[in-house]
Order: sequence, then structure tokens, then C-alpha cells
Amino acid sequence: MTLIADRPGPGAARPYRFPPVVRRTVAGGQVVAAHLPGQNLAVALLLLDVGAGQEPLGKEGLSGVLAKALEEGTAQRDAAAYALAVEGLGTALSTGLDWDSFQASVVVPVDRLSAAVELLAEAVRTPRLDPADVRRVRDDEATALRMDWANPGPRADAALRADLFGAENRWGRPMYGDPESVAGLDVEDVTVFHSEWFLRPGTLVVAGDLDRIDLDALAAAAFAGTGGGPVERGGPIEVPPHTGRRIILVDRPGSVQSTLRLGHPSPHRAHPDHVPMTLAGTVLGGAFTSRLNHLLREVHGYTYGIRGEFASSRRFGRFAVSSGVQTAVTAPALVEAVSEITRTQTTGVTEDELEVARSWRAGQLSVELQSPRAIASALTTLVVHDLPDDYHARLRESLLAADVDQVSAAAATHLHPDSLTLVVEGDAATIRDALTATALGTLLP
Repeated sequence: MTLIADRPGPGAARPYRFPPVVRRTVAGGQVVAAHLPGQNLAVALLLLDVGAGQEPLGKEGLSGVLAKALEEGTAQRDAAAYALAVEGLGTALSTGLDWDSFQASVVVPVDRLSAAVELLAEAVRTPRLDPADVRRVRDDEATALRMDWANPGPRADAALRADLFGAENRWGRPMYGDPESVAGLDVEDVTVFHSEWFLRPGTLVVAGDLDRIDLDALAAAAFAGTGGGPVERGGPIEVPPHTGRRIILVDRPGSVQSTLRLGHPSPHRAHPDHVPMTLAGTVLGGAFTSRLNHLLREVHGYTYGIRGEFASSRRFGRFAVSSGVQTAVTAPALVEAVSEITRTQTTGVTEDELEVARSWRAGQLSVELQSPRAIASALTTLVVHDLPDDYHARLRESLLAADVDQVSAAAATHLHPDSLTLVVEGDAATIRDALTATALGTLLP
């Protein structure tokens, strides 16, 4: 018996309202806040203009080691005393970084926010950075990376990034470094990086009931003891696509699967085509209902899943496809993926596909932007990418208003199937001849 059913159509995207954005300058730093009336939890997030992109070449992973070392005590308290102070407020210090920024945040009841921000600032501005602690954190991070890099994926990701952006550039190397770069860091690297970047005021992001929050007092605590002028962010990095496709084979002897990474450079986050690019990427590979997933998973059975989408930072971006396939179907899977990317670039999207993508993307907003932490994260997007304060308030309408012509034009402009780098991590002895026979591109040594 064969069961045939029509795929359900898209539902109506639920409306949502992003809270008004409040900005002010206090104590040499910037405050960006959102008012959440009646909300008993509040988020304070210290955003610094330093991310992996500011790390020196050869010191990749430095930001991650420093972020972990902030948890090892401060100039005022050892690690145990600091942990007890934070836990006594019912919160935890969370840190994160990307190419453009470093973030440290706390989530607490509103009446404990002031004390929590003082502890947050204590960790970020005056960490203990005891040499023994820094070395232990470094060694732990290097060990974790060695374990991660033993799995399929990280080496393929690194090969793709190096080919697209150049290993001589920081953004052409892994964001969190590799086992060797992290293991090679010393205590002075960490302390100098902290003194250079972490004593600048930055931006304090707050999401909560502002009627019960003294933003000036929070900012005074967050920016105490800081100085220095604004960070020179630099403009967008123009990365031209390659002339012709190329295949990079990363050998994984004996592997029964091949890890695929396909990509090319794309525009930065604040590019005016961001919304239609996002929707084009959603139709092509950014959702379970996408063209790539339907073709390679449902039609051919080559993979459990494949994903392709545009991802971007403040200065650069890339279109990337990722999947894992059985070794025996590596070559045909690549052929089908490249063919589908080419079809999308040349023929655009259909109204039915776009309606699903619009509804899903717009509908996600009402789900994703509910909590104070999510609102704070959205505010950081405004700061990092210099977006207007009403960006999130208008985003739903922008998604729903994008039409087939706009999205198809974005696909035609920003997809470059003839310039793809195709990275394959797998058993080279088994798949090399089949990859050459596809004639998809030059197989690099």
C-alpha cells in the first residue's frame, strides 16, 4: 500500500511587536535598552567591540580562552568566592563571542539586576588571570578542540574558510582556532589581549521593565574604570568569488561517509538585500522543506539532511551548504547539489515556495522574540551591525512583503554556482576518481 498525501500549506504568520528601543550615553559608554512592562526577569549584557576578527594571526582561539578564564575569579575574589556570589543572586555569568563582538550577560529578577551587573563588570574588567588558571583553561580548550577535530566536519569547515577568505587573513581561519593555535597561546597573550580590548566601555544592553531599572546606575557600574576611544570597526571586506569551481579533498582514510561543504563569499549583514537573500536561502536550503533537502534526502536518499544558507558578519559573509552522505554516492550528491544551486540562481523561486519561506521566517519571530534574553540578543544585532532602531519592528513586514521578483533577483545576484568551492572530507582513495569524473571543477592537490 502506498500512502500519498499533500504537504500541508503554510499557516498565517502570527503578529508580534518588538518593544521600543531606548538609547543613551552614560559614563563614556553606550546604553541600549528595551522596555518590557511587568516582566520580572531582566537581562544585562555587556557588548564589547572585540571578537575573533581582532585576534592576531597565529593566536586563533585567544578570545575563547580569555572568555573561559573570566570564570576563574577576579582581583577581588577567588574563583570559589566569585561563583558563590553569582549563584547567591540566582544567576550565572554567560559569555559568548563571534567575529565582531564579545558578550557577557546575566539574567536575574529585576530587583537583583544592579548587584548582578556589578559582578559581571568585576569579571570582565578585573579578572584574576592567574597564570596557572590561564594555562589550565588553555589546555582544556586545546583538548576539547582535539576531540572535536577528530570528528568529521571541522577540517572541512577550515578548508572551506581558508579557500574562500585566504589563510593569511584572520577571517580565513577557524573562529575558535584549531588545536595547535590554542595550545600555542601563552599567559601574556591572554593578559595583553584583555588589557587592549576589555577595558574599553563598550555597550550595555538591557531588556526588562525599565520602570523598575535605573539605567544610569547600571551603566556607571558596567563602565567603571574603563577608558579609550571607540574601536575602529572597518568597512565591509570585498571578497571576489573565484573564477571557476574547485574541489578540495580532505582525506579521511576508511571513512564510510563523506562530509560535504560547499560555499562562496557573500555580502555582509547590513547589506540592503539581506531579507530577500535570507528568503532565497530558505527556499534553496534553509528549511526542512527546502529544494536541496527534498532532492537529496527525499528523492535520492543520499543523506539524512542537507542545509544551505547565507550567513554573515559585520564585514563579510558567505553562502554555505553542509551535509554528510554515504561514500558511494559522494560524486552524484555533489552533482545534484550544484545543479540545484544553479537552477535556483538561473530560474529563481516560485510563489508557492516563497509563501512557505515567508510564513515560516515571519512566524518564527513571534516565537523567538519572547524572552528577555532573546530581546537582548536582538538589540545586540542592532549595535553590532549598525541597524536602525526600528529594524526588528519592521522585520516581519519586510519578510512578508518580499515578492518573487525581489527574491529571485537576490538569488540571481548573490548565488555564484560557477564559483563554488566544493570541500569533500572522506576516503580519498575511494572517491578521488569519481570526483574527477564529475568535471565539476579543478581537483586541488
